[in-house]
Amino acid sequence: MYNCSMKKIKIIFWASVVVFVFIIAQMFVPPIQELISGPLFLIPFIIFTLLGVALLVLTRRLKPAATNLKQKQYLYITGAGAAGVFVFVFLHNAFYALAEITSHIVALSYLLTALSVTSFFLAIIICPLAYLIGATIVIINLIKKK
Repeated sequence: MYNCSMKKIKIIFWASVVVFVFIIAQMFVPPIQELISGPLFLIPFIIFTLLGVALLVLTRRLKPAATNLKQKQYLYITGAGAAGVFVFVFLHNAFYALAEITSHIVALSYLLTALSVTSFFLAIIICPLAYLIGATIVIINLIKKK
């Protein structure tokens, strides 16, 4: 198995933190909202998702001696939270569209609507919260090591 260094993981992790802060600013700071609009709005989300996937892959390839098990678990949580946002937004939209298409089949429409709502909740609340919790604990552990 390919062994990865903690240095690469730190670079990906800090890049994801920067992109996350930019996404939050993009949502709540009017000058940044004006700067990035239209289809460009999705680019930071896609970058954030790719960084999350990279963090998951690199953490998986991390040597066991490079970090402790707890730190590795929090890196997984951070990566999954980052990767999950865009995935669940996509699933929400897909389930919503399928629910509209199958609106004449009541049971299927209700099931797809429930899946759509669940995906939306995961994308908007659970994944960002998981990312924040994981990233905060990783940062605290990195500070403690110094």
